[in-house]
Amino acid sequence: MSKNSECSVNSEHQQRETSLVDPFGRHINYVRLSVTDRCNLRCTYCMAEEMTFLPKQQILSLEELRDSARAFVELGVRKIRLTGGEPLIRRDIVKLVASLSAMSGLDEVTMTTNGLLLPGLAQPLKDAGLARLNISLDSLKAARFKQLTRVGNLDDVLAGIDAATAAQFRKVKLNAVILAGFNDDEVVDLAQFAIDKGMDISFIEEMPLGEIDSHSRVNTQIASGRLQTKLGDVFNLTASSDVTGGPSRYWQVANSESKIGFISPMSNNFCDSCNRVRVTAEGRLLLCLGNENSVDLRQVLRSYPGDIQRLKTTIRSAIEHKPERHYFDSEHVDIVRFMNMTGG
Repeated sequence: MSKNSECSVNSEHQQRETSLVDPFGRHINYVRLSVTDRCNLRCTYCMAEEMTFLPKQQILSLEELRDSARAFVELGVRKIRLTGGEPLIRRDIVKLVASLSAMSGLDEVTMTTNGLLLPGLAQPLKDAGLARLNISLDSLKAARFKQLTRVGNLDDVLAGIDAATAAQFRKVKLNAVILAGFNDDEVVDLAQFAIDKGMDISFIEEMPLGEIDSHSRVNTQIASGRLQTKLGDVFNLTASSDVTGGPSRYWQVANSESKIGFISPMSNNFCDSCNRVRVTAEGRLLLCLGNENSVDLRQVLRSYPGDIQRLKTTIRSAIEHKPERHYFDSEHVDIVRFMNMTGG
């Protein structure tokens, strides 16, 4: 074998060792890491009103979360999003952000939050290295916001958005889950709010995760295409080529820095470009949002503490079983775990 051929083989071997590729050729470079299943809201589409949360000893420790992240980064993951539940209620969340953002090879650490605790945490998170924030905002009407969240105060979220703006993160984006008959009449107002703030916003289709009794998902389902038509009647939208590594498909708003995105797991399957996996707060590696197959990383972390190589081998083997796509049906709940258990 020539020297050039030997170098090429070694390079290909090294690439395989430091990257995750699923059976369908999709490169996995993005992990959503849940730090808790608990939340200070009770959003109707996310969980039941009365919830039983995991005992604390079943939740990954900060060290276990850090080791999980390290294994993924050494396997080629370039973006980690911290999720929950509500990640800001996790003790020492700023310390975790600092340890992750210092990892060599990781491009950015981001977070999805309901924003309630940002007035006190936005600047410490920014100083610790958090790059971007997604903040959930499903209504601009105080009474409706409380109805959707069961316990939430809209003013607290608005104060959190202002705190995030003042901290000057690289990007702050809004997310809104839209339910027909509940808040679909607010999409224009929500979009205008984001535009006025100089932010992007993504509208998300509700997913059938967990049994709920607050509403019928068949009746509240609304396709992104209908929302796009409604918004297109008000705003001049052009398709954007910008991608953030997530599932949103964006449209640029004319005469504005803002984009409007649509996350459409029900009406426009985006699995062909999936580059993501999730790790739940109890350490289960979920290979697909809409499938139950998972691998227990906690068992590896606790049986072989500090053995990053074993953890990487477990992750690499798991990725070989990542399914091609999900098959959501709003009339059936095939996935019994709630979104707070899944990791946002």
